[in-house]
Amino acid sequence: MTGPADGPHDNPIIKETPLAARFTSIDHVMSRLADVHYIAERSLATVLFLADRLEKPVFLEGEPGVGKTEVAIVLAKMFQTELIRLQCYEGLDVNTSLYEWNYPKQLLHIRMGEQCKENREEIEQVIYSPEFLIKRPLLEAILRPAGNTTVLLIDELDRSDEEFEAFLLEILSDFQITIPEIGTLAAKTKPLVVITSNRTRDIHDALKRRCLYHWIEYPSFEKEYRIITTRLPGIEGRFAQQITGFMQKLRTADFFKKPGISETLDWAQALLAMHTDHLDEEIIMETLGCILKYREDIQKFKEELWADHGRRSEFI
Repeated sequence: MTGPADGPHDNPIIKETPLAARFTSIDHVMSRLADVHYIAERSLATVLFLADRLEKPVFLEGEPGVGKTEVAIVLAKMFQTELIRLQCYEGLDVNTSLYEWNYPKQLLHIRMGEQCKENREEIEQVIYSPEFLIKRPLLEAILRPAGNTTVLLIDELDRSDEEFEAFLLEILSDFQITIPEIGTLAAKTKPLVVITSNRTRDIHDALKRRCLYHWIEYPSFEKEYRIITTRLPGIEGRFAQQITGFMQKLRTADFFKKPGISETLDWAQALLAMHTDHLDEEIIMETLGCILKYREDIQKFKEELWADHGRRSEFI
């Protein structure tokens, strides 16, 4: 962080100091991801490798629950660094995402300065210094010390308004901001940026062009089985296969919200907590709320899939 400046134009821009490459190869990325128990295709590893080399944000799209947010979490674990997360929502603005002034603290300092007979210029110089800034996620990422690997997660960008998207475009272009009372602040080291979207609305092409894009699919049987056995090492192999097969079959139905990997892991953990080592009709009906989260989907499953004994046999 820079110290207080004498005026808006007196603070020099902090020049960026690029890090040495954090990945040596795509295979190195695959290996590091496996070390933190994230099972990924080579295509995702390639995107992460290039994002590191080219210093570009990664833009991940896919259905909810397929592991987009988890990519940022495991990157932070991988580099043993802080994960700075900006959760997007409708109405998100600059004050909430970048910075705002600590008005109560400024007011208190003004009153104390007046009592101590400080002049107006001295008071203004102090209250408009970084000490009185409330740093939100984007400014936190910009002000990280040089050489520090930081992971910035901008989660569910599609939930935000287009106005915020336009503002974010400016930040991602240069990773610097100008605070009128202080001056221009630029990142000493650019963070690894992961942007996720559930595609509830289209993201503007201008933002996508500044990123490396990757779509995360629902997992294959083999990948989902590996995820379960990796995340839950105590689970018996045949039981993990049963769970995987059930989830794979379930996703072929036309549900309002198909279950993702997160639901698979939640369900598997719930079954283990109930000391269950195989699937049967009773346990499936008792735990259906772990995997289907809409009343309409549960009704559809019971009335159209489970009521048909021929189709029911396909699940277990």
